[in-house]
Amino acid sequence: MLNTAAKYSPWLARQLDNNRLNLDKLSDWLTRPLMPQDFADYTDWQQLQADENEEELAKQLRILRRHVMAHIITRDLCRVSNLAEVTCTITEFADFAINTVLSFSYQYYTNMYGTPIGYFTQEPQHLSVVAMGKAGGFELNVSSDIDLIFIYPENGDTNGKRERTNQEFFTKVGQKLIGLLDEITADGQVFRIDMRLRPDGDSGALVCSEAALEQYLITQGREWERYAWCKGRVVTPFANDIRSLIRPFVFRKYLDYNAYDAMRDLHRQIRQEVQNRGMADNVKLGAGGIREVEFIAQIFQMIRGGQNRALQLKGTQETLLKLAELGILDIEIADRLLNAYCFLRDVEHRLQYWDDQQTQMLPENESQQNLLAESMGFVNWTDFSGCLKAHRAFVHQIFSDILGTEEAELDTSHEFSDIWLWLPENMEATTDKLSKLNYVDNEALIQRLVQLKQSSKYRQLSAHAQPRFDAVVPRLLEAAAKCENADDTLLRLLDFLESISRRSAYLAFLNEYPQALQQVADLMSQSAWLADYLRRHPILLDELLSAQLRQPLDWQGLSGELSGSLNACGEDTEAKMDVLRRFQHAQVFRLTVQDLAGNWTVEALSDELSRLADLVLEQTLTHVWLSVPKRHLDAPKFAIVAYGKLGGKELGYASDLDLVYLYDDDFAEASDIYAKLSRRLTTWLSGSTGAGTLYDVDLRLRPNGDAGFLAHSLAAFEKYQREQAWTWEHQALTRARFVCGDAAVGAAFERIRREILTMPRDKVQLKQDIIEMREKMFPTHAPVNENVKYARGGVVDVEFIVQYLVLAESGREPKLIENYGNIALLGMAARRGLIDVNLAERCAAAYRYYRQIQHNKNLRDWKRAEVDDVLLGHYENVKMLWEQVFGEEVRFQAA
Repeated sequence: MLNTAAKYSPWLARQLDNNRLNLDKLSDWLTRPLMPQDFADYTDWQQLQADENEEELAKQLRILRRHVMAHIITRDLCRVSNLAEVTCTITEFADFAINTVLSFSYQYYTNMYGTPIGYFTQEPQHLSVVAMGKAGGFELNVSSDIDLIFIYPENGDTNGKRERTNQEFFTKVGQKLIGLLDEITADGQVFRIDMRLRPDGDSGALVCSEAALEQYLITQGREWERYAWCKGRVVTPFANDIRSLIRPFVFRKYLDYNAYDAMRDLHRQIRQEVQNRGMADNVKLGAGGIREVEFIAQIFQMIRGGQNRALQLKGTQETLLKLAELGILDIEIADRLLNAYCFLRDVEHRLQYWDDQQTQMLPENESQQNLLAESMGFVNWTDFSGCLKAHRAFVHQIFSDILGTEEAELDTSHEFSDIWLWLPENMEATTDKLSKLNYVDNEALIQRLVQLKQSSKYRQLSAHAQPRFDAVVPRLLEAAAKCENADDTLLRLLDFLESISRRSAYLAFLNEYPQALQQVADLMSQSAWLADYLRRHPILLDELLSAQLRQPLDWQGLSGELSGSLNACGEDTEAKMDVLRRFQHAQVFRLTVQDLAGNWTVEALSDELSRLADLVLEQTLTHVWLSVPKRHLDAPKFAIVAYGKLGGKELGYASDLDLVYLYDDDFAEASDIYAKLSRRLTTWLSGSTGAGTLYDVDLRLRPNGDAGFLAHSLAAFEKYQREQAWTWEHQALTRARFVCGDAAVGAAFERIRREILTMPRDKVQLKQDIIEMREKMFPTHAPVNENVKYARGGVVDVEFIVQYLVLAESGREPKLIENYGNIALLGMAARRGLIDVNLAERCAAAYRYYRQIQHNKNLRDWKRAEVDDVLLGHYENVKMLWEQVFGEEVRFQAA
């Protein structure tokens, strides 16, 4: 193997010719990938440290590096290993070398000056070494330098006789670490060390405290440093508190479309350097090179990583795979980018294997060109060159599609720009311009535009944001004019624009994606509810770019996605609550877009919204339980039961969740634990965070209502249902179902429910109870024909009829207690001869009609139902069924 590899690596050939390799050791190593333990076992590093034998330590590290390089080169060129093994091996060796010399340096100066002690904590201090760039992402190349940053926790002094400040102490430690790794000796060099990424670069202190780092990032951190820190990885055992300092700097809490301009600026600088230095054949920095693949991965991390912690990854390959998994990148594009990346990295390594030099330039020498092609598995340079060009062309095309090769120019020459720019001075010209569009009340629209332009929000926009705002307004005018109700649409769009104006990133989005702006206009033209939803949750703009927006929801995939995002939050409760809200909002938005496009019936949409609520409840319960202190079980013996709309799987966009919490646990402190769980669960579900709200939760259907316990034991729940529950509570039980939690508790609830619903009842008394319950609604909910829910013959009457049939007849017709929904239960009752078949069908049609009206009222700007013959006919059919069910002696009462 060594001789085969040496053909393509003069450096390896020289090591063999000069007998600089231990062939016995290497022969064993070449049979397998190297592990960190191999580095630790190479020599007695602890003895070298104990002896303070700095010269020998440096020598042994360099000899070890020589053998590691020979191992990597040989296995790679003989096609035994892959890219992942190459980068992992060299990165793990770098980590080992850093920690070895850090331990030596720390002990060396501790013996001299004593242990550094923190001023505030009075505890020993240790240096954290942060690897940046490819070393941070576990993607180091074989001849790379290492970008490092040195951080220590807090200021203070050493406790030795020759006292030094912590700053002075760790500076000396850092200097010795650099010397031991970077210095070129007769045995070579371990790694070139680059410290220029530290705060203030070459002009800054070699080491800094965590407080100084935080202050720097807040006050001076630049955009390019965000990209650098994205890959930052603490490689030493002492991570201290660095990660929590870096995360908010790198990953914004909102969708950060400002990242486009910042990334373009960085790419422009690199491109200029490539041109100035004639580096077009550089496989890293040239067009379509490694750096462009990295930028493609990082641009999505910068934009979305704050919202989706699953994207807070270090490596380029893992990030591309995650982007494909999340549907942000097309799977085929991600696969081709990964193939191109691996090909380019393989080329990069073979260029560096040649003479152990940090180069990414393709060779000009014909002989070396042919050997490179051969080492890549090609017959000749021409074939290799063609494949390389194809990969680079694809990468550059995707890079250009995503990021653009030039900074997007703000459109100040739009044909409607004058309308906005003339205001408020030239009102006549503005009116003339608007009159040519599809608007009706130009005067009112101009008044709104003037109000917006003179508002404090607009006047206080930054110099960066205001031009973006100015560029968006003409596009809004154009987009709204294409909609049927142009006036309302424009007003909704302007309200939306004003609400997001302080977030420059959203303005950047609307300028980057003009096609998405037209989508926003089309959606807002159809629904004031959706317009308000987008205004409250502008982060949903990003969903407009998703290929999944109009695809059916994959509930299994979504469950895995939500679970992964929640797990990535660790123990951060607020972050988890935000994840739940953003996830739920995104799915509601997707369903709404599909609904407006006519893709869902009301019943099917309710099923989807109910499945969404079920999923959110299930995962919320799991993570709330993890936050409860002094848990006595891995999983609680606890269940969430849904009543009402969610119980009957008839959830709408604005529906609240009627919930009851049950448990069955003999643990002595169970009641206190589950009460705490219930409080936290309700807070997680209904509390407001920076990401908005999730659901309104109503717990009043629990035993004893507001006066009852938040969570009830199964025994207490059953006793209440048998001995104290009112008829209306048994009516509510007809629509109840177990949603999530402990399956045994859920099964026990269902047993109780079935037994209660099938109890023998006095039908005359039951009818009277239900009629009285219906009449109690009249003072607060007048039965007027315009309100299909409470009108006589409306929604409530259908529901009460079905509930009566379940309570009265399920003892001998147990199928009626299945939670199939009101329409299905009407049909089942008719087939069993309990009600007239034709009348049941007409009432089912009426109920479906009512639900469509309610749905349109919420979604499509309908205010009240139009009272026409069709509606009145439906009312009459339900009234007839009411009379048939309840009989003459308990005839439907008037209000």
